[in-house]
Amino acid sequence: MKNILIPIAFLAGIFTFAQAEKDTIKSKEKAIEGVTVTVRKPTIESKVDRTVFNVSNSSILAGNTTWDVLRMTPLVSIDNNDAIKAEGETVTVYINDRKSVFTGKELKEYLKTIPADNLMKIEVITSPSSRYEATGSVINIVLKKRDDEGIKGSVTLNNRQNTKNSQYTNLNLNYHRKSFTQTFIGSYSDNTNVQSNSSLYKVDAENSETYRNSKTIGRYKSPSLSSTSEFELNNKNTVGVILEYYQSNSSSNTDADGLRNVNGLFENSYLQNQNSTGLNRNFGSNIFYKWYDKEKNKILDINLGSNYYGQSSDDYFVKNMMYKSKPDEKQEIGVLTDTENRNYYLKVDYTQPIGKEGGNFEVGGKIDFNNNVIPNSLYGNMLTGLSSGDVFHYEDNISSLYANYSKTFFKKLETRIGLRYEYIDYKIRQDNAGTSRRDSYGKLLPNILLKYSFSDNYDLSLTYNKNIWRPWYAEFNPFMIPNSDGFYSRGSIDLEPNPSDRVYMKLGIHKKYFISARYMFTDQDYWTNYVTGTINDINGNPQNITITQPSNFFGKVHKYYVFANTNQTFFKNKFTVNLGLGWYYIDNSDFNRKNGLENANNYISYLSASTNLTYTNLFNKNINLSAWVEVSNQNNGNSTTNKANVFHNISATKIFPKTQMEVSLQLMNIFQRPNYDATTFVQGGTFRNASKWDWYGASISFVKRFGNQKVKENTKTDVEKNGGGGK
Repeated sequence: MKNILIPIAFLAGIFTFAQAEKDTIKSKEKAIEGVTVTVRKPTIESKVDRTVFNVSNSSILAGNTTWDVLRMTPLVSIDNNDAIKAEGETVTVYINDRKSVFTGKELKEYLKTIPADNLMKIEVITSPSSRYEATGSVINIVLKKRDDEGIKGSVTLNNRQNTKNSQYTNLNLNYHRKSFTQTFIGSYSDNTNVQSNSSLYKVDAENSETYRNSKTIGRYKSPSLSSTSEFELNNKNTVGVILEYYQSNSSSNTDADGLRNVNGLFENSYLQNQNSTGLNRNFGSNIFYKWYDKEKNKILDINLGSNYYGQSSDDYFVKNMMYKSKPDEKQEIGVLTDTENRNYYLKVDYTQPIGKEGGNFEVGGKIDFNNNVIPNSLYGNMLTGLSSGDVFHYEDNISSLYANYSKTFFKKLETRIGLRYEYIDYKIRQDNAGTSRRDSYGKLLPNILLKYSFSDNYDLSLTYNKNIWRPWYAEFNPFMIPNSDGFYSRGSIDLEPNPSDRVYMKLGIHKKYFISARYMFTDQDYWTNYVTGTINDINGNPQNITITQPSNFFGKVHKYYVFANTNQTFFKNKFTVNLGLGWYYIDNSDFNRKNGLENANNYISYLSASTNLTYTNLFNKNINLSAWVEVSNQNNGNSTTNKANVFHNISATKIFPKTQMEVSLQLMNIFQRPNYDATTFVQGGTFRNASKWDWYGASISFVKRFGNQKVKENTKTDVEKNGGGGK
């Protein structure tokens, strides 16, 4: 009963708050026999273990892709390397409760092919249950599900003007007939991005300074197709097949220059040009079976799937070196890469109530097999100290089991306790270098959730999670290759995972105001490191180079975080305001001392803030307005932000109901172009990097809809939604 009363009270409270005094007086003067009230979900919902960004039917969707909306999601930030973070911590991204096979720039390009018009909501799960794999926070992107009879869909055309012009087209079709539902999504984007970078690398021991600048113009042509077929055998049994294909053809050109001084005197400089071409392909398949007894609230969910990811690229560098005490020289080197990753998995989840007192039990497991191969080869004027080619292999088997039990006591105390066990066995090797490693380990990962409701207006929740973040397979690859900015990069075969403990507390007031506090502790981590190396040039002379690589850092780090959030509606629910303010405090003193980071800040504190504003049906003319502003600082491990970023986005949408058409105009960061400026502290030196992003300008989009656009919320039970279920 409580699961029913709470949302009713919540919605009633919002509706009451939004009414003007005039409406209240009229309701007292006139008796009304029957009233039908339609109340939209609040834009932001703050739950025990997650913050939910309800974007369905919001004006924020118009003209955007899923990647764009993700940027505007509360608690979420995206750094200059396209890494997605929640409350400053790295996350795992799920789409419709299925873990995405993409990370970094590949994930960005994939999410840019999914139109925001397909979004139902984005869940930022800061305290995931044991059902989720062993990571920190989770972002679950939930797409709409249409189940009305017949054919319906939409066509979207978008043109975006940043530094260069980009186009985007999408076709969305849905067919539902009795027990069968078929969804088809096809997209094509032609994006051109421009990014500028500058850096200063100081090495204390040799009193050297190295300056670098680069500018990259990249073009990405990306078609994608997805198909979901779902058939209800009867009122309890459903089977389905999900097929996805994504491709990206890329080409880019980078001009870079560098200058190196030692003791304030010129040592060398260079001019470099890089031309790159690449082809990325991903094919995913998932066969699922679901048994759902709605009367007894029992669910059995079985998923069998595979994913294939292939990437081939050709990078050609032409570098002109100028020296103080020897003749100039021209270096030409090319890098060929052909990556193939194969993933196979089986996942089983089962949920059922326990007893008559509202208890709920979840149990499940997953088996993952990964086989990743990365062949690298260099051609051109080979430099002594660089390998001409090698093939890197990474294979792993991850097996996991979990159980969650939740129950409410005294109608006031909600509890959840969970335990997850994960075991990984992995093998790494290089064919030519002969480097190899085989390792395995198991981890127990407990989590606890408590929520006490003092009254209908006040509640307090507490969660604890133990997490482990594993290195990405490519971060193990020790093959060294040149980069577009004049650096060299390689992985480290000796990387170890990063465990962490997290305690999270949240206070809810009148179901509108929320204050949360988080404490996270870890005693080891791995971040990007910068080291100095030496190779010989084409004439056999030694040449100093800068190498970036992931490295393990041991030392305690304490992170504290306080966040306040409110979501309000005004003018009869037409105007929605969401405001969030956060304060971070990081204690790196032990970490810096153990890693010899003498110049780094031992204590870091900073503020972050964001607000989303939406107004629906302005002047009753079917005009929707939205605005978003965020103040963001990105401090990661041994890197400290020098300058806060201020992001903003303004959009207006005109809807034509009779023709089911929409026209949207969007302005992105028009008052200040986003930039990234941070200093990374390494043993014996500092590295400062600044970059200007291309996420600014204007875009216009046209949407044509057809058919009945009725949307089904989802097929999950209240137990799953409240308990933080996910796959």
